[in-house]
Amino acid sequence: EGLGDEFTVLAWDAPGCGGSDDPAESFRLPEYADCLAGFVAALGLERPHVCGLSFGGGLALELYRRHPGVPRSLVLASAYAGWAGSLPPEVVRERVERAMREAELPPEQWVRGYLPGLFTEAAPRALLEEAEAIMLDARPAGMRAMALSFAEADLRDLLPGIRVPTLLLYGDVDRRSPQAAVAAELHRGIPGSRLVVMPGVGHAANMEAPDRFNAEVREFLRSLP
Repeated sequence: EGLGDEFTVLAWDAPGCGGSDDPAESFRLPEYADCLAGFVAALGLERPHVCGLSFGGGLALELYRRHPGVPRSLVLASAYAGWAGSLPPEVVRERVERAMREAELPPEQWVRGYLPGLFTEAAPRALLEEAEAIMLDARPAGMRAMALSFAEADLRDLLPGIRVPTLLLYGDVDRRSPQAAVAAELHRGIPGSRLVVMPGVGHAANMEAPDRFNAEVREFLRSLP
């Protein structure tokens, strides 16, 4: 809604999320990217700007690898070059083990434990409750597929070959994808990329600082030919 006054904004439910069907057990990042490309084609979109946050940022990168003619630009928020490409192996292992374990439990037993990693301590209670309500819709098949997809993904080799305008958006207190390490590597790797670090903002930057987030996206898109 915050960008809809100037742009046509489409949000999709990835396989395993929202109203979409669950993915097959074999689903990994390439399959997600092909599915997204099919979604774009089915709607008849011509070179859309592609914005993804966290897992969505990695998905946007894989979309570019497999379908480089689709994105007109990339907005990568709180993004990784895949977990394998951005995090130490022991951290990846811990995240996968946690996701696999919690996928077997009712969401109400584990959702609140994720919130401190997504937001800063200053996040208002209403925002935390909104995020919790969204996450309570998590489904086991989607959780497992996304965790395994990202655990295996190392997208660093792709970065130097990106030839579309790219905006990197990070919060400076992001505990999931720390900007000092993860964002810096993406910024170095992607030619001509623009890095914006938002002070006092955590991993779910679009929710914690929506006005700043949307303003940065708007300015970036306006700057493109």
